[in-house]
Amino acid sequence: MSSIGRTLEGSVRRDIALTCLAVAFIGMSYGAIAVASGFPLWVPAAQSVFVLAGASEFLFIGIVAAGGNPIAAALAGLLVNARHLPYGLALPDVTGRGWRRLLGTHLMNDETVVFTLAQPDPGKRAAYWTCGLGVLICWPGGAVLGALIGSAVHDTSAFGLDAMFPAVILALIVPSLRDRATLRAAVTGAVIALATAPFLPAGLPVLLALAAVLLLIRERPTPPPEAPPERAAP
Repeated sequence: MSSIGRTLEGSVRRDIALTCLAVAFIGMSYGAIAVASGFPLWVPAAQSVFVLAGASEFLFIGIVAAGGNPIAAALAGLLVNARHLPYGLALPDVTGRGWRRLLGTHLMNDETVVFTLAQPDPGKRAAYWTCGLGVLICWPGGAVLGALIGSAVHDTSAFGLDAMFPAVILALIVPSLRDRATLRAAVTGAVIALATAPFLPAGLPVLLALAAVLLLIRERPTPPPEAPPERAAP
């Protein structure tokens, strides 16, 4: 944990900070929507800390506010979060051991996975914990602040806060799309998600797209190891 500053490059720390800032703004939107929908402040505050999954929290609030059963809303949230299963399989051992593993597993989300997989091996653990702890601070903080001002701002979508998160994630992955194999996997996943979204429950299109992306990435040919440089004759 103490080696984070020495392990991560400055550009990576900056990108993580910008992402956490975007998460805070989206949290404000979530908190404001929850309070405007009739929920007490403690509901978005507690969910933002103990669930720590924005998509599931938005879904739960939306279903219950529309008159749905809270149990059905919770099950729908679990379905959306099922994408964390392949996340855990794709990640290296970055969550630590003992009690740290419990906290590290709780910090697993889209942002931490994106930054972790994008780093070389020495920086994966630092990226995971830096981004995860940043989200753990910024998401609940934004949710509470949004809940406090929710009575004054009823239509948070008018400010475009809901578009900030996908815009930040897209900006982070654009450089990786220069690789043809990565671009092909991303396009295939997007097509599958868009084609199945009108017919499948929320969460399943994302899972299908993620499965396709993982399969395509695993099929990429492994480059041959570089031969060691020849030593000059004495």
